Parts: sequence; C-alpha cells; structure tokens
Amino acid sequence: MREYYYFIAQLPSLVYGQKPPMSSAHFKSLAEDLLEDSDLKVMEYLSFNDPFSPEGSCAFVKNWRNWERALKLNLAKERAIKLKRAVPDGEIPFFPQEASITAVKAVDEKSPLDGEYLLDKARWTAIDEIAGRDYYSVNNIYAYYLKLLLLERRQGFNIEKGFADYKNLYAEILASAHHSSGETK
Repeated sequence: MREYYYFIAQLPSLVYGQKPPMSSAHFKSLAEDLLEDSDLKVMEYLSFNDPFSPEGSCAFVKNWRNWERALKLNLAKERAIKLKRAVPDGEIPFFPQEASITAVKAVDEKSPLDGEYLLDKARWTAIDEIAGRDYYSVNNIYAYYLKLLLLERRQGFNIEKGFADYKNLYAEILASAHHSSGETK
C-alpha cells in the first residue's frame, strides 16, 4: 500500500459537524496532482448514492460499500416495520449489528433531520474504522474524501425547505391513499 505523507500532512483537519475546509471537488483536483493514477481512479467508487453498484477492486471501497449497503437495507427494514409494511427481503452484509442499531435509532429520532444527523455521525465513525490506523495510507485519503462529502451533505440541509418538501410529500401520499381506496374529500 502506498504512503502519501506529503499529501496527508498538508490537509486541514476535519471535524464532524463543522463547515468543510474545502470542497470535495477541490480535494479531487489536489489528488489528481499527488496520487498515482490507480489510487485516483478508486475515488470514483466512493459515494453515498449507490452502494449496490460494483465495488471496484480496493478493499477500502468494498468495505465502505458493504457498510453503506447494510445501513440502507437496515433502514428500509426498520422503516417498513415502523409503517407496518412488508419487510423487504435481502441479505444484509457486513457490520449488520452496527448498521441495525444505527437504523433503529435513526428511525426513532423525533425529526427526519435528527435522523439524518445520526446516520451521518455513524457513517463518519465507520469511515474511521474502515480506514484503519495507518495514517499516511491511501485509505486515509479515501476516508478524507468521504468525510468531505458528508460535511458537504450536511451543509446542504435546509430545515425550512426540507419541512415544506416533507409536508408536500405527505399530502401527496395521503391524496394517493384516498384516491386508491375510492374515498373522496
């Protein structure tokens, strides 16, 4: 595994919940100059959007995707239970206990935003665990990138817009339920 002392040593610290010191796009542009092509290519597989797509060949990416997949499957299961719906089938891979506990806590939060904060904090912790203790390894560069994505995601939360979207979606669901059951207003 390659070591990137110079690159990692120049990066500002990341603290969960604070404003990111740079954008993930800026970080990637720095990485383009300092990482070997094979390590840079791995960053394409790091995201929160699609943990069900192929993982690539890096152990860090596989472990991250498995953790995120387990979290999302557990969330689907817990949300189905809470809504008294059929529980989705599917094998839950890797870290099932941690992901399951996190999913239960997130679904029980008093607001969807608090649930998202809890999920992101759990992701942050998982990223640290997956990166390991070799501070100057490429895994910590990948971890840094994922953490920047998390911080950017958190910056994008807009309470007023989120609540308005939630109310609109809830109204649509109720209207759809009334329509499908043959009820009228």
